Amino acid sequence: MEKYKICIPISEKNTEDIIKKINFLLETGANFFEIRLDYLKNPSINEINTLFKEVNELNISTIATNRNHSEGGLFKGTEKERINLLIEASKYSDYTDIELHTSENYRDLVIESSNKSIISFHDFKKTPPLYYLLNIVKEEMEIGDIAKFAVMPNSMKDTVTVMEVLKHYPNTIAISMGNFGKYTRIMAPIFGAPFTFASHDNATATGQLSFDVTKYIQEQLDY
Repeated sequence: MEKYKICIPISEKNTEDIIKKINFLLETGANFFEIRLDYLKNPSINEINTLFKEVNELNISTIATNRNHSEGGLFKGTEKERINLLIEASKYSDYTDIELHTSENYRDLVIESSNKSIISFHDFKKTPPLYYLLNIVKEEMEIGDIAKFAVMPNSMKDTVTVMEVLKHYPNTIAISMGNFGKYTRIMAPIFGAPFTFASHDNATATGQLSFDVTKYIQEQLDY
């Protein structure tokens, strides 16, 4: 079996540091990165264009994400500005992440411009019931290429709910955040999730394991 992919979020404040960080991480064996546009300080369309053209020359896989405040992101501009930057990045990135609850007209524009789209849902307070998550994933799969959800567990039982979703929809990025959910970041790919997220130094979500730890566990599991 092919090993599952490990994606490292890049959360630098300027484009020069993004390139430096990626080049540094390439030496550790990493080759898949989520570029968080919402961490950039006042990015322009031209900056995003130049950044992703340069990133494309590195022969790596990328996800473009520009998260708004309501879904845990840092983007400070208007919704139109957020979407325009994401559309520019989507021309070059392998995947583009757009939130399920984005207004339909903006969401469709991002999906249409993407090479592959990831439709995401977040709940930072709780883990919704299984039936609710199944409906979310079903809707995401009908809209885009890959479904993703990240929810907060308040018990170990909640983490089992997240894993249960993969019985029905294995090709889903299913994440249980926080300390309770750390193990799901390893186990979900084993049960069919296309990839997982791991941090280098600054985690962009609670419960993210480091890239080194994730890679080590992957090697020990021989998967």
